[in-house]
Amino acid sequence: MRIGVRVPSLAPILGDLLVNIKYVREGELIVVSEMGVAVQVEEISPVKKKILFDIPWIDVKKELDAVYRNVAKSAKIKGFRQGKIPREVLEGYYKKSAEGETISNLLKKFYREALEEKGIIPVTQPHIDQTGIEKNKNFTFTATVEVEPVIEPKNYTGLELEIEEFDVTERDAEERLQRVRQMFSSLEEVGDERGTVEGDFVTLDFEGTADGEPLKELKAEDYTLEVGSKNFFPGFEEQLVGMSRGEQGQIRIKFPDDHHISHLAGKEVIFSVNLKSIKEKKLPDLDENFIRNFDKFESMEELKEDIRKSLEEENKVKADLALKELVVSKLLEANEFEAPPSFVEGQIFYMMADTQQRMILSGMDRKEAAELSFQFRDHFRDEATRIVKSGLLLKSIAQKESLTVDEKEVEDHIRDMAREHAKEYEFLRESYEKNGRIDYIKNEMLNKKAFDFIKEKSKITVVKKTEAKKEEEDNR
Repeated sequence: MRIGVRVPSLAPILGDLLVNIKYVREGELIVVSEMGVAVQVEEISPVKKKILFDIPWIDVKKELDAVYRNVAKSAKIKGFRQGKIPREVLEGYYKKSAEGETISNLLKKFYREALEEKGIIPVTQPHIDQTGIEKNKNFTFTATVEVEPVIEPKNYTGLELEIEEFDVTERDAEERLQRVRQMFSSLEEVGDERGTVEGDFVTLDFEGTADGEPLKELKAEDYTLEVGSKNFFPGFEEQLVGMSRGEQGQIRIKFPDDHHISHLAGKEVIFSVNLKSIKEKKLPDLDENFIRNFDKFESMEELKEDIRKSLEEENKVKADLALKELVVSKLLEANEFEAPPSFVEGQIFYMMADTQQRMILSGMDRKEAAELSFQFRDHFRDEATRIVKSGLLLKSIAQKESLTVDEKEVEDHIRDMAREHAKEYEFLRESYEKNGRIDYIKNEMLNKKAFDFIKEKSKITVVKKTEAKKEEEDNR
């Protein structure tokens, strides 16, 4: 779960004022300070609170006077001695800045005190609405913040779970061997005597238009595509089959009505295509020369054994992921709560950035990739919400079961990562601290502990799948 919460800088700072008088009026909580400051807390939703402050003029005046005393110490006005400038003169020169500083001081002081007194831990910076300072009038302001929902997790023990596991088959091992072989393939230009076939790598320029209007996000030059890979728009690659090098033509694609790029939904897009080159893949023979590509293997048998072990580990990881998805589905079904919008937006941003990076690596222009990835925003929302809620729910289970992650565990985890990536522990630790990732790592580790606890308390049935059933799964 990729969920990191950065608590606003104001949240942990304690004020000096102790709020000690509480009473309830008309169903809303009011707290009154010794100085007479009224603080009203309204729950807008389970994840949003509004804090209303009413500060008496006497307290405002006290703060304003203190600000002017500081101003007087350093102010320089022609015709007056420094430190001896009358208040009314200072007001003529510094009124706006002095009142601004006073308001800032009042906001910080009473906002901090209210957070501490009410146990409110904001997960966003406050949205402030305020009045100005008027003589002999109370100063009022509101601070609206998001908070984590209060979750009382239930139905997370005694789960009955069924997961599927696949044994590694000869077909699996052979397919993986062929994929390894593909890694050492070479591309050779084909002659003019044949057109494009599936498996060829083509380089082309294309530009899409809809309703006669060019679409800049569907334009590229020298774009390389493996025909038959199904990595492009459905129906595009199939229409390249048979085209020859140097040929220009049009490809028509009808986008589905529910396409994630809203302005393309239900549209017919016409791509103007210029096929610039066709290359076919040449595979090496699986012989002694092929084995020389690897330092750790001396024979094909050793390579095949390593492939089998890798596949077994991958199947285990897949089974664990499937189990986690099953657990999360059951937990979310049994526990309904609202996710903080800022958390969801943060997760969407992460998913958009990841999509953009993959587009850039595939050869797309950086600006076009940014624009196109932004259009996935609404498409990502449901999955982002699920990820956020999963993390919050696992966190609440960890709290209820008193699960913790101590500093030694974090250190061991970072040391493991340093070894895995061949880096120095001190360098990696410093990098994580600098980028604020230590809390993120702790959250990830705590989520894993919560998941392991749930798994330990569940009844899990493992169903072994046959090769025939595996083929059926692969063909879906």
